[in-house]
Amino acid sequence: MTVVIDPRTAGISGNMVVGALVDIGANKKKVMKIMEETGSIFGDINVEITKTTKSGIKCTYVNVESKDYKKISYFELVDKLENLEISKRILKLAKSIFKEIALCEARIHNKSIKNIKFHNVGVTDIVADVFGAVYSYFSLGLDKEKIFGLPVALGTKTSYLTFELLKKIPTFEKSINNEISTPTGVALFKKMCDNFRKSLPLITIDKIGYGAGKHDLKVPNILKIFKGKMNYEEDNIALLETNIDHLSGEILGNIFETLINTGALDVSIIPCVMKKNRPGHILRVLCRPKDVDKISQKIFEETGTLGIRVFPHVHRYIIKRKKINLEIDVKGKRQANFKVSFLGSKILDARIEYEDAKRISKKTGLPLKDVMRIANEEFYRRYSNG
Repeated sequence: MTVVIDPRTAGISGNMVVGALVDIGANKKKVMKIMEETGSIFGDINVEITKTTKSGIKCTYVNVESKDYKKISYFELVDKLENLEISKRILKLAKSIFKEIALCEARIHNKSIKNIKFHNVGVTDIVADVFGAVYSYFSLGLDKEKIFGLPVALGTKTSYLTFELLKKIPTFEKSINNEISTPTGVALFKKMCDNFRKSLPLITIDKIGYGAGKHDLKVPNILKIFKGKMNYEEDNIALLETNIDHLSGEILGNIFETLINTGALDVSIIPCVMKKNRPGHILRVLCRPKDVDKISQKIFEETGTLGIRVFPHVHRYIIKRKKINLEIDVKGKRQANFKVSFLGSKILDARIEYEDAKRISKKTGLPLKDVMRIANEEFYRRYSNG
């Protein structure tokens, strides 16, 4: 299962996160209970979770009415939380969220975290929202799922604390004269997401949760959470490129093996026309982000190029692959390995391994192309998708 949190329409707040998680299946009564029990340690509180509509879209709204007993410091808050009778994993994640907010406050005000009090957020409200969201997160089993976060929409009244929390997270501003993304919402988003993307991944959506914000805006004031299935894996790779017009074919050929041995995932050399109409080549290398520096150094050493273009965060989709050994009849019984790819449970493609096909070709005297054709036809006869 894959989960996507989408704050691109109207931002994200703590109660919107809770609402979307309830809308997608978290138990409403239990969520309300834990929000009121935890929030009441710090102030008067009343929580209501109801169905509503925003711009005609049915969604879940979490209304928290609260009043703090007093302003307290981060460490006072943590001390009080230690007395809660609650699961350790819920408490651990909640505390990490409060710490993230406190550290950002400290950086903004140039203070030690010891001296931080929650000025920009009400303690009772934030505690209720955080524990409601974290309880829902674990009750739905989202800690076991891959969670992607999409870019966060901001209004024109975004707080300094929200900006601080959003460091290294994709974001953009909309012409909405409200605070649509709050510190609590962003802190929850930051801690729940495993990866941040610019667009929705290729998933088959099974469920959508809609969490409503408080105000009526010119756009639907809704946070969306998608649950679905991905039929492939996804990871991040780096792409390195440089243009070359001064190397011989022998040196270009040697670069392939050298870069692969250095840790490159793939190497391509593409003919091109460069400035002054000179023929040249584009050297393109895929590698893990952690290997960018050593691969770049090897490219400089091997080519003498003056510059390398680096695209550090390239998303890559990877379908499931498997090696299957099969006994096939090519002028007698012979063992061969096949590279097989799957889309879900369906076989997408299957091909005999080149080295096995070459070995069989030499032993039988058949052309390589005939061995590959016979082997692949036999594979599909045995593993028909029908």
